[in-house]
Formats: sequence, C-alpha cells, structure tokens
Amino acid sequence: MKIKIGIAQGRFHIIHWGHIEYLLKAKEVSEHLVIGVTDCDPERAYFEYSEDIKNFDQNNLLKPYRSFDLPIFPFTFYDRAQMIKRAIIDEGVNPSEFDIVPFPIHTPNILKYYIPLDGVILATIYDEWGERKIDIFKKMGFNVQILWRRGMETRFTTGSEVRRRIKNGENWKNLVPDSVHKYISEKNIIF
Repeated sequence: MKIKIGIAQGRFHIIHWGHIEYLLKAKEVSEHLVIGVTDCDPERAYFEYSEDIKNFDQNNLLKPYRSFDLPIFPFTFYDRAQMIKRAIIDEGVNPSEFDIVPFPIHTPNILKYYIPLDGVILATIYDEWGERKIDIFKKMGFNVQILWRRGMETRFTTGSEVRRRIKNGENWKNLVPDSVHKYISEKNIIF
C-alpha cells in the first residue's frame, strides 16, 4: 500500500542520476510526492551567509550569487526546481503527482510552514549527516521511512563531483539527465 503523501528532500545542487533514483523510489512508494529543496537562500542555508555574499546581494538586486568555488549557491531554488521538474517528468512522473517546495532543514522550527505535516519523510542514508537528519525529523514528530542505507562508496555520484567537473571543463553530461544538461546550457549557467 502506498503512502498518501511522501516527502523527499535534498540540496539538489545539480540534479544527477543518484537524485533521480531517490526521487523515483520515493514516488514509487507515494501517491503524491512533495520534493523539498534545502538551502533555498543564503539566509537559511547550512553555509555561512558571509559579508561577501551580503554585499553582493545588496549591490546586485536582480542577480543571484553563484559560485562553484564556494559550493554555497551555484543554482537558485528556481533553477533546481526546474531541473527536478523536467527530469522527473522525462522519467514518466505525472506533474499532478508531485510538488516542489522549499525545505529549510537548517531552521527546522519553520519546516511546518513549508511541508504537509501528515506526510511521511522518505530518507536515504549514506553518512552521519543522513543519520542526524533522521534524528531531527523524528524529534520533531515526523513519521520517517528509510528507503535505503548505503555507504558513500556506493553512491552514483555527488553534486560536488558534477560541479567539480563542470568547473574544470571535464565531461559531466553522463552524470545528469539530458533535461538538466539542456537547462544549464540554455540558461548559460556555466562558471
């Protein structure tokens, strides 16, 4: 029997095939999937909202801060939402069966304003951070289902690896869905 509302979450700071595996599994066990994107803006991120970024934001009101050197914000929330949406639709997921929302994991006291409280958080665990997130969710009272536990050595790739390859001019197209490569090329989001 499927979960009525499943919640998958991650940074998705470039959507790669490992993310797609996670999202498709989460959708497989859910009637409706809510996809939460963490670190949506510099003020609610894990990384420090430095003076350099604050100054950039104040001086560039219509231009987002982007960096591959500091993996804080290479892609905006909107970019990531578009890449997720296009990639999972291409994999056959009906657009009416999912939503994409901000997921401020680093300020958990406000999560209740962004996600359905009756949803089940669907998690994958690769490392200590994955275990800590589970503890955070459970302490908050969320129902959590672990889709799998795997070691880091079994991961398909990481967003850091894909960004490193992009930055260094190496091949990265095979690590991401075609729609993601196309989106980044169309928007000229190469640093």
